[in-house]
Amino acid sequence: MRVVLAISGGVDSAVAAILLRQAGHDVQALFMRNWDEDEDGYCTAAADLQDARKVCDDLDIPLHTVTFAAEYRERVFTHFLAELRAGRTPNPDVACNREIKFGVCFEHARRLGADRFATGHYARTDDARLLRALDEAKDQSYFLHTVPGAMLARTLFPVGALPKSEVRRIAHEHGLPVHDKRDSTGICFIGERPFAEFLQTYLPAQPGPIETPEGRALGAHRGLMYYTLGQRQGLEVGGVRGAAEKPWYVARKDLDRNALIVVQQHDHPLLLARVITTEPAQWVAGLPPVHPGDRFRCTVKTRYRQADQPCEVKLLADGGCIVRTDSAQRAVTPGQSAVLYDGPVCLGGAIIAGAGHMLSEVESSQAVGL
Repeated sequence: MRVVLAISGGVDSAVAAILLRQAGHDVQALFMRNWDEDEDGYCTAAADLQDARKVCDDLDIPLHTVTFAAEYRERVFTHFLAELRAGRTPNPDVACNREIKFGVCFEHARRLGADRFATGHYARTDDARLLRALDEAKDQSYFLHTVPGAMLARTLFPVGALPKSEVRRIAHEHGLPVHDKRDSTGICFIGERPFAEFLQTYLPAQPGPIETPEGRALGAHRGLMYYTLGQRQGLEVGGVRGAAEKPWYVARKDLDRNALIVVQQHDHPLLLARVITTEPAQWVAGLPPVHPGDRFRCTVKTRYRQADQPCEVKLLADGGCIVRTDSAQRAVTPGQSAVLYDGPVCLGGAIIAGAGHMLSEVESSQAVGL
């Protein structure tokens, strides 16, 4: 088959190219630019492209380059800023996979004559099902839960069955220059600089009070968009008279008053939730596993590195879900994704709209307008 591989300049997609060639496929590589580097110079796309070119030269694989900066800005970055303005914490990596990698990039690969599309993600497929990677410490199915099964059936994840150590060993064995390249972290348009520094370019600072749940003023914040629930670092709340010498954590954002509510207990009741409400879910299979009003058991992750949490899910008439976890979850954050699993199978997921400790289903639905 002709396989078009989305190559990033990192070790994972480089080894994916090796494995695809070893499997006998006609492999071509596609490098995409998603950010206009001329805007600020922080994006590493130019260096990554040079690494991708070296890998393709060493493996004698044709390399295509394409720019999706306009699409990225329209479909991912604009939504990213809107979510921050609304006081939520978006996950642009999930949106990028849906809109860019498995959106315009997937279609571009088809125009190049691809029978299959491939990436260096740590995940696996079983026809149209999305499965976790065998190396669960590197599994990236969380970020792929919005990709339709019909696309997954035409996608290959060559490194999904390998541990990271084996991926680096293969790269070293083949003399690839990226065998010891550090894994990329964060998102391209922020690069290595502080998050707040980047945001100031696009969202004006809106300082406001930092308060306890009882309304005691503790200081001032730089803008609610710079903080997320459960955050400890960067609050700049020093010793408070009458308060314990313990760290402070972000517990809530009061958008109406532009106030940041903080608490001292790591597991303060305001930071715990057992009922999670979501926006309309996206299911890998295309359809939900039950009818509206029905319930099913599965596990959920409310953030990438979290261990699976047993839960019961009720499907709502508008496609949203009420997720009741068996144990309380800390810092469930609106804007992030609740991703559902049945064992190794990723069922799909949804953006978190709200959470509460022991809200009734009616109260939970009313709280987020469902």
